[in-house]
Amino acid sequence: MEKRTFLKISSVLLGGTVLSPMISCKQVEKQKNWAGNLEYSTNNFYYPKTTEEVQDFIKNNRKLRILGTKHSFNTIADSKNNLLSLKNFDKVESLNKEAKTVTVGAGVRYGQLAEYLQANGFALHNLASLPHISVAGACATATHGSGVKSGNLATAVSGMEIVTASGEIIKLSKEKDTEQFNAAVVGLGAFGAVTKVTLNIQPTYEVRQDVYLNLPQQQLEKSFNEIMSAGYSVSLFYDWKTEMINQVWIKSRMDENLSFTPGSDFFGAKPATRNVHPIIELSAVNCTDQMGVPGPWHERLPHFKMNFTPSSGAELQTEYFIPRENAYEAIQAVYGLREHISPHLFITEIRTIAADDLWLSTAYKRDAVSIHFTWKQETEAVQKAMPLIEEKLAPFNVRPHWAKLFTISPSVLQSRYEKMADFKSMITKYDPDGKFRNEFIDKNIFG
Repeated sequence: MEKRTFLKISSVLLGGTVLSPMISCKQVEKQKNWAGNLEYSTNNFYYPKTTEEVQDFIKNNRKLRILGTKHSFNTIADSKNNLLSLKNFDKVESLNKEAKTVTVGAGVRYGQLAEYLQANGFALHNLASLPHISVAGACATATHGSGVKSGNLATAVSGMEIVTASGEIIKLSKEKDTEQFNAAVVGLGAFGAVTKVTLNIQPTYEVRQDVYLNLPQQQLEKSFNEIMSAGYSVSLFYDWKTEMINQVWIKSRMDENLSFTPGSDFFGAKPATRNVHPIIELSAVNCTDQMGVPGPWHERLPHFKMNFTPSSGAELQTEYFIPRENAYEAIQAVYGLREHISPHLFITEIRTIAADDLWLSTAYKRDAVSIHFTWKQETEAVQKAMPLIEEKLAPFNVRPHWAKLFTISPSVLQSRYEKMADFKSMITKYDPDGKFRNEFIDKNIFG
């Protein structure tokens, strides 16, 4: 064997990669995530087109991670060895109108799925602020919308197809595999490659969106639940500069009785006179229509329009979840840090998420409130602010968003999930050699 050939083969094997000729492989310049704050640790990207290719690649590689739409702000999806992208799995597989379910490939994005469902007379129970994220990736990290009665996006999952570390295909259903299912839905990519997801759907519905400006913060003390229950989905936008919540976005289903009467006053807040952006200084041209004009669910539940694809978000994101009953206390605690927050912040969004049974969901067994920070891309300042916020929220057993920035220690993080030990055991069962583990999983789950 020629020395050059030997060295080439050796370097591949040492990297944990044995390529199949069937796999579409592309070695590229180092890539970055959506926000540009993270450069992936490998340039080995793989783009299979069939489940068989996924199986073949997984069986023949020792270490890898699954990459979605690159919307994670931390290293949860990173790998020093191989990144397997399922972006080619972008088809709606089937629609069961009788059972009210839809099965999609892992690469399908919510915007694409929403338009398909709407065309067929169906809808999802909720959507996140951005419709450009993949279904599988959003569910794996417990991404959510808002609504006191609405669970996060993963709660719509009723079935999954996963390629495990051995290359075996397993199918889990909510009805038949309760324990494994509740562990794997918010699986952080540690169970294997989720190639298909089945979601519960419902008949389509229309939504109106009303925006109110300048809500006195003290109204949250006695009326937080009433305010957040005013619509099917409610969001508060806050810059922490004053004791005035900047905006209240109320999304109401037209097939339900309105929980509030649109008028000139909402707990002291006044109605917006035009469409607005969550950051009031920015143009609202890419925001979904407001002013109480009804429209299809998928054109109102997200904050941004389907045909607006963010090319890059020059921002950083952190998000923390606390029990709903502690919402006002938590907001007041964070307000005390306003001098450390406001100068480096674009905006905060406050939302509600209903409790669920998914083991690593940030709303596991408790109705939750999320406090989301969209930061300017000032890394040093954000790194200093995060532990201050986490300390203030610690008395409320705060849980961070799995795919966003946080500094909570692994031991504290694990203690916030009562099923963590069972989750680790389940991962070890499906992936005994840690094929799908990376530094993030090793540190935060097994550390």
